[in-house]
Amino acid sequence: MTWTELATEIVDRAVFDRAVRRLRDARVVLPSFAQLADPETIPETLTAGLDRLDPDAAEPSNLFRVHWYNDAARRGRRATPLYLDLPEELTQTKARILVALGRAFPMIGAHKVLAAYGCLVPRLVTGQFDPERHRAVWPSTGNYCRGGVAISRILGCRGVAVLPGGMSQERFDWLARWVSHPEDVIRTPGTESNVKEIYDKCAELARDPANAILNQFAEFGNYLAHYVCTGPALRRVFEAARGRAGGLRLAAFVAASGSAGTLGAGDYLKSELGARIVAVEALECPTMLENGYGEHNIQGIGDKHIPFIHNVMNSDVVVGVSDRSTDALDLLFNSDVGRRYLTQRRRLDPDLVGALDGLGLSGIANVLAAIKTARRLDLGSGDAIVTVATDSAAMYGSERRKFAATRYPQGFDEVNAGEVFGRHLEGIADDHVLELGAAERRRIFNLGYYTWVEQQGVPIAEFDRRRDQGFWRGLQAAVPRWDRLIAEFNAATGLNRPG
Repeated sequence: MTWTELATEIVDRAVFDRAVRRLRDARVVLPSFAQLADPETIPETLTAGLDRLDPDAAEPSNLFRVHWYNDAARRGRRATPLYLDLPEELTQTKARILVALGRAFPMIGAHKVLAAYGCLVPRLVTGQFDPERHRAVWPSTGNYCRGGVAISRILGCRGVAVLPGGMSQERFDWLARWVSHPEDVIRTPGTESNVKEIYDKCAELARDPANAILNQFAEFGNYLAHYVCTGPALRRVFEAARGRAGGLRLAAFVAASGSAGTLGAGDYLKSELGARIVAVEALECPTMLENGYGEHNIQGIGDKHIPFIHNVMNSDVVVGVSDRSTDALDLLFNSDVGRRYLTQRRRLDPDLVGALDGLGLSGIANVLAAIKTARRLDLGSGDAIVTVATDSAAMYGSERRKFAATRYPQGFDEVNAGEVFGRHLEGIADDHVLELGAAERRRIFNLGYYTWVEQQGVPIAEFDRRRDQGFWRGLQAAVPRWDRLIAEFNAATGLNRPG
């Protein structure tokens, strides 16, 4: 298989048969991508009793919750994905900012579990991944490896998490509960921006043929899962908001680069609704903006490289956001003092303020980038920007305590809360915003050469193929073929329902 080739037929029947036996023994039925895109199409026989199942349990039925339509309790289903409609009183901009909440996903409370499913299952049903022989290795800056370990465990596979040692303690606590062997959590040097160190460890692990590296930065299954599932879900969010405010236009989709998988939803929204695609990065590591380097704490965004699955030539705007802002607002949104300030002094709806804990650090970054985008593009009340919060504040309590102890050693009080609001919301400007023309797109695309061709050995022809939008449209043909293979796989297991 080449770097850009996707298997859409069974390449090894013996491996396929062994995977069937393993999943039959584990009582697993695989949902199709079409079902995860529209869970109303899932047969009731496959979801019977699901409302009584713990959404965080390592149970096969929870695969049928790996979609955007779970309710706040993650036990029932909604017609519209869970989202926040942020008011002007908070964002200080008239444009509607709509934030889909990844906290509603099962097992990990983050939408990266969908990306993990999109990477492993196509390999499983094409006979490329042997659960009796292979270990699934999940290189990540935090949430993707958690999603990968969860999916691996449910499918009866061994999952290995590779992530920087400087990530939040909550990630490591979760992993300790879910991995089958303590040595399956591998800490690499550095923090959020040290992605090359992750790649180096994976190159070392790949020398053992038993290790299957599922690199989210290069796996097109990640891109396609978001194109076919997240894109339509965000369209549903926009349409729900438009239903309450006729004439609303979707002006932009905003998402942090990270692995660039979620940006695949932007390709869908641009094709279907004409939305501009805004890629977000940390100002402390301005890779797309300044060919730069650095270190930051917006956990969930890996920097100093351009992901292989980022459709750079279709991106429209790049926005830089500082981790000083995300750390400060995380404290404002999740402290008693901050919540009192927002409700009593700013007169924000207490229900909205209570729901702001649905924004993790990268979610806050996306909101700030949406505000900057609205200001740069001079958007008004008839415009909407849709974005996502990959995870929630639950992943960052340890980071919040460290920030508060360092920045406010005497305690965080109402004056401090007002200063944070004034500086990081009222005072936000449209600085560090770059609208991309052809030359800037080429520059950013070319930056990927150093990671993928020089370091990772991608043939130059394979690297260059991704300049053409026809290449990205061609990828989409893989998904219905994967769904047919999923149906064949489920038929081979002979199971009528999971569990």
